Formats: sequence, structure tokens, C-alpha cells
Amino acid sequence: MIFNRIIDRFQLKFKDREAAGNILGESLENLINKKERKNSLVLGIPRGGVIIGWTIANKLSCDFGIIIPRKLHAPNNQELAIGALMEDGTTYLNETLVKELDISPEYIKKEKLDQLEEIRRRTQLYSGKTFNWNQNDLSGKTVILGDDGAATGATLIVAARYIKTNKNPRKLIIAIPISPKGTINALKNEDIDQIEVITSGFK
Repeated sequence: MIFNRIIDRFQLKFKDREAAGNILGESLENLINKKERKNSLVLGIPRGGVIIGWTIANKLSCDFGIIIPRKLHAPNNQELAIGALMEDGTTYLNETLVKELDISPEYIKKEKLDQLEEIRRRTQLYSGKTFNWNQNDLSGKTVILGDDGAATGATLIVAARYIKTNKNPRKLIIAIPISPKGTINALKNEDIDQIEVITSGFK
């Protein structure tokens, strides 16, 4: 069952990512029992999602790791995501946006190659750190995917698809401090068990 829960009483009262992670962690404490937490893993998306995820993991006393999706950028606009991809090539494209901007398949192919190279670079950067996780050991686990927000939801969507398709988790939860309502609705279309949001503070 896919659903979301907006924690209205905390609306916009977090001062930084750590505070937001603590609020999300407190909320998840009420939803994930102690036995389930022992078989849970929090994954943070760099950069801001690492602080969110690390804080949630500490709050729940469960394992933490980093997952590295990359946005696919629109031509001449590095701030606009037309999609995202994972290290194995798992891809999400906002087909409506691609069509509106008349983006060619050739551009998308090159952008994917560029971002795959960046994923490899970042994977090497993070390798050997204490928060590494075994990508082959998610089967049957509760996985909490944390980020510091979701403007378009592209990286969360592609990471969720990657995890659900390849890793066979028992449950997948997305935990974010803020998101537009439209993005929450887009996430609901994915195979996600729960979406935990402090506030849907954007119109």
C-alpha cells in the first residue's frame, strides 16, 4: 500500500538538516518497531541527504549507507532535471518535460554517459568509508531512503526503482523534510511502501 503522512505540527520548524533528520527519525520510531529496526538500513543521497540519513540512522540505531543516483540535466540548464539514473543504467525520464523541451535522444545518451562517469567518480570517492553498505544484502530488509528534499523527485524515483527492482527489500520508505505536493504525487506512482514528509511546504 502506498501512502504518505505529512507531519503538519512540525511545519518549517527545523533549523538545519540534522534537526530535520531528528524529526523524521522520531516519526519513524513510532512506525518501525525495535525488532524491525535491527533489520533496517538507511540510505542517504549525497550531499544533503547524507546528513538526513545519518541522523535518522542514529535515531533508529540501525545501519547507514550512501546511494548515488545522478540527475540528468536539461540542455543549457544545469538546475533543471529531466530525469535521473543509477550506476547500472536504471533510468527515470520525465517524458513530458523531454517532449516539451524537444530534447534529442542523442543528447540524452551523452548526458547519461557523462553522469555515469560522475557516479563512478563519486563511488570511488566514498569507497572504503565506514558507512559503506553491502548492495547485495538488502533482501528482506526495511530500507529507508533519505534526502534533504525533492524538487522534482527524479533522484528519489530512480533510486527507488533501482532498489525495488534489483534488491528485493521487505519494505521501502522515503523520508524527506520537504517536497512539493506534485512531487509527492509522482512518488506515489512508484512501488514505495511509505512516504514520510515533514511538510509539503511548496505550492
